[in-house]
This record gives sequence, structure tokens and C-alpha cells, in this order.
Amino acid sequence: MGKRKAKAKPAPKKRMDKLDTVFSCPFCNHGSGVECRIDMKNLIGEAICRICQESFSTTVTALTEPIDIYSEWIDECARVNNLDDYED
Repeated sequence: MGKRKAKAKPAPKKRMDKLDTVFSCPFCNHGSGVECRIDMKNLIGEAICRICQESFSTTVTALTEPIDIYSEWIDECARVNNLDDYED
């Protein structure tokens, strides 16, 4: 009679690092001035600079992270800057 084979232990789950919620402001360049908040009740995401009081808000989904809100703000700033270049 042989021994029963032992079950292989499952591989440990990899931890995902937490993403930042505080970023640098595109207007005043303060290192940790922008804080992103997500209001899932009203489906609104908001990025606000504590130093210069600039803000940006957008609609969010269940998968939206603070980095997504900040990235949309940066993209919108770049889009507006490009429009200003073409108007001259």
C-alpha cells in the first residue's frame, strides 16, 4: 500500500500596492497640493488643490481611481493649452 499524495498548497496571493490619492498641482506645482475625492453616491470625482484652490470635477464609475481623475485633469489642461496655441 502506498501513501496518499499531499495536496499542493495554493500560491500566496500577491498584494496590490495602494495608489496615491495626493498629487502635484499643474497650476502652482506644489508637490502634494492636489487631493482627489470620489463621491460614489453622486458619481462625481473631484480633484482640489489645497494651495491655489484650483479644482476639477468629472463623472466616475465603479472602477474609477483617484489617479484616473488626476489624469483626466492633466489631459484637459493639455487640451485647453493646445486650443490656445491654435487660436493665435
